[in-house]
Amino acid sequence: MSSKKKPAIEGKPASTSGFSRRGFIGTAGATAGAVGSGLLEQPAHAAVMGPGEASITLTINGKATNVKVEPRTTLLDALRERLEMTGAKRVCDRGTCGACTVSINGKAVYACTVLAVDAVGKKIQTIESLSAGSKPHPIVPAFANNDALQCGYCTPGFVMASKLFLDKNPNPSYEQVKAGLGGNLCRCGTYVGIRKAVLEASKELRASGARQGGNHA
Repeated sequence: MSSKKKPAIEGKPASTSGFSRRGFIGTAGATAGAVGSGLLEQPAHAAVMGPGEASITLTINGKATNVKVEPRTTLLDALRERLEMTGAKRVCDRGTCGACTVSINGKAVYACTVLAVDAVGKKIQTIESLSAGSKPHPIVPAFANNDALQCGYCTPGFVMASKLFLDKNPNPSYEQVKAGLGGNLCRCGTYVGIRKAVLEASKELRASGARQGGNHA
């Protein structure tokens, strides 16, 4: 039986290398053995972490934040369990549904698939930032205006993915929105409302940009 290649989705490019969990485990085991036998020499300056907690600094929503985590702690767990930033939701916890979508250096990333220690030195943005200040990002009211949510578990991930999509596609078509948000799943089936919300936010962002341009003229 021939296997079909998965299409690329926003924040999760399609694999072309035949990567599998079994292959990864086999490779990791071989690598660990090589390191233990001295076949792979570790840099003298390499920092050693674990197995206990270590203090790291994460840049979240423009603010440097110190947190203690074990090396195995995911960014999602660090946000929710240590920093009480519960916007990103743990649903599948397997990098499949997108409910934990955050921005890392401007790209949509599943927070359950990234170790907190690997996010050090990078710019992290969470959904909490979209409602900060006196005026929320246009995607936030657009979701409410278009009934783009039901149970709400997928909503934070969709809001973040939508915001990041609009950053790169300020004037999308309906079909472009549909394809661009393919990395997020909604079990309640509110896809039509979500896509309409993105289009509404797109219009508001363009109108706001035009008004600001007019004020500077």
